[in-house]
Amino acid sequence: MKIGLAGYHGSGKTTLFQWLTGAEPDPAKSQLDQSAMAIVPEPRVDELVKIYAPRKVTRAAIEITDTPGLSRDQEGAAQKLACIREADSLVLVVAGFGGCDPKAEYQKFYEDLILADMELVSRRIERVRDSMKRALPKEEKEKMQFELDTLEKINAGLSSGEPISASGLDKDELKILAAFRLFTQKSCMVLVNTADDEQVPDRFRGMLGDDIVVLAAPVALMLELNTMDLEEGRALVEEMGLKTVDKDEVLRAMMDISGQMLFFTAGEKEVRTWIVRKNGTALDAAAAIHSDLARGFIRAEIMSVDDLIRLGSERELKAAGLMRQEAKDYVLRDGDCLFIKFSV
Repeated sequence: MKIGLAGYHGSGKTTLFQWLTGAEPDPAKSQLDQSAMAIVPEPRVDELVKIYAPRKVTRAAIEITDTPGLSRDQEGAAQKLACIREADSLVLVVAGFGGCDPKAEYQKFYEDLILADMELVSRRIERVRDSMKRALPKEEKEKMQFELDTLEKINAGLSSGEPISASGLDKDELKILAAFRLFTQKSCMVLVNTADDEQVPDRFRGMLGDDIVVLAAPVALMLELNTMDLEEGRALVEEMGLKTVDKDEVLRAMMDISGQMLFFTAGEKEVRTWIVRKNGTALDAAAAIHSDLARGFIRAEIMSVDDLIRLGSERELKAAGLMRQEAKDYVLRDGDCLFIKFSV
């Protein structure tokens, strides 16, 4: 799963990339995408370390990609949009400083993405129509007609500003679109990059209604604070009277909109978090750990990390009857810690 940071030139997108990942962007690659990993925050790991005193601690990480900034006049947009299209979900970064209107900037940028999707779909429609003019076997012609009907339905929705997520497509129609990687089919959130002296960052949160997650942060300031001594940073924040934004909150929101969640494995050898899709099963979790575990899956022993932390040990948790045996179709819940039984 690749989460792409997208926005216009000067929005602060690359600064956000640096703050979240700690990676130094390469100016020579400003017209290309640049990727780095960011550790997914999970405070319960620290509590598990106290219980198990493991020899190793491993935290899951997500891939964040800084895509090239678009020009507001669309100059050179084609290559840059191709980089953005490779992302699985998007964080749209908009400016909330210097008199900028972040809501208007979001709407303009999203319109640019819709237009790019329309162009791609329209080109495909023309190619399919041309192909259908030839003599074709009945089965192939029916298949192409279905694709054409689907694409025309999508194009009509895009023309009215309707994202694909609102088009009510069935599974077969979604398969037609899989290769296109359309922008309006991607999940997204918005991050408003505010001025350093912004006093009320929360005022931006509801600007796009309830359907789109909006967070706000003075990204340049947060990056600067990240490089400072902790006490020095606190003193600066108090002196300026600012409300800082937790990087972990931003990363958790990014995980959430990308449709991913964490699960745990824990023992004396290692405490570790893993990534799996939301509503993933015990079999999905086994596959995330190792393909052999999924192939030879027998059952999963599952306990709640919250119960484990509350009771203080596995022994106490088992004595309370809170260790469960689950089959491969068990749907994972937040805080599940798994031990996979499998055959070789």
